[in-house]
Amino acid sequence: MRNRLSLVLFLLLVVGGGSTIGLLNLPGGWYAGLVKPSFNPPNWIFGPVWTALYVIIAVVGWRIWEAHRASPAMTFWWAQLILNFLWSPAFFGFHSPGLGLVIIGLMLVSIIAFIVSAWRIDRLSAFLFLPYLAWVSFASLLNAAIFVLN
Repeated sequence: MRNRLSLVLFLLLVVGGGSTIGLLNLPGGWYAGLVKPSFNPPNWIFGPVWTALYVIIAVVGWRIWEAHRASPAMTFWWAQLILNFLWSPAFFGFHSPGLGLVIIGLMLVSIIAFIVSAWRIDRLSAFLFLPYLAWVSFASLLNAAIFVLN
């Protein structure tokens, strides 16, 4: 029972927290007025992609928490989540692609650090973070391009 409860709590924290932050920091008119690169995806893609990634992030956090909660991997997992939750308010809330770029760069580093540290203790969790790494790498490029173009 305890394992199921902690999984539900991780899902509520990550999916609920990420969704709430997203809803409180919608792109709006400011974002619509920015010059965007040719590879900018349509806005509708972000919700489904982030929802799927948040489920993965929650499951991975739960797996590490249950088996290795005092590990460096868990520390990096928390770091990436905090940075993830800071990005939307920085970029959309403060209208700051520059601050967003700093935060997403740190998030990318923490995701890589998580994968490296989790590889030794839970390879499945490390593998599950690869789509997240790919998406945040793309998002970093997109953020950088928006910063340069504006």
